[in-house]
Amino acid sequence: MTYGYMRNASALYQETSARGSVEGADRHQLTGMLFDGVIERINQARGAIRRGDVPAKGTHFSRAHAIIGELRGSLDHAQGGQLAGRLDALYDYASRRLLHAQLNNDERAIDEVVDLLTPVRDAWRQIRDEFLASQPRTPSAAA
Repeated sequence: MTYGYMRNASALYQETSARGSVEGADRHQLTGMLFDGVIERINQARGAIRRGDVPAKGTHFSRAHAIIGELRGSLDHAQGGQLAGRLDALYDYASRRLLHAQLNNDERAIDEVVDLLTPVRDAWRQIRDEFLASQPRTPSAAA
């Protein structure tokens, strides 16, 4: 993931979620927030389908697609190699399944996308925890 994307991701997350602050978030936190945001938007779209609220359904799916696009656009294929390629394919598939869900009110497709994205979100959290654990502690951080 590139640092330049963080500004765009920060703006996107702020636009799509009223909760939490992205100011001062590191790249791992920000990526986790984007995953939280996309999963939240997908679940909101599911609720809109159940209520028959077509405008809200469109809004939530649109925001979910935008967040996935941001995640996809942030991939660094030069440094990420095969992993970046696999994530790109996953994001592409998730986008296509969400489009199918939107057009067909298909909650099984929604479940599928949430089931695909949740472990990736959880992995980002674990990566952050491992990264922080590997960093030397400063005297002020130890206090």
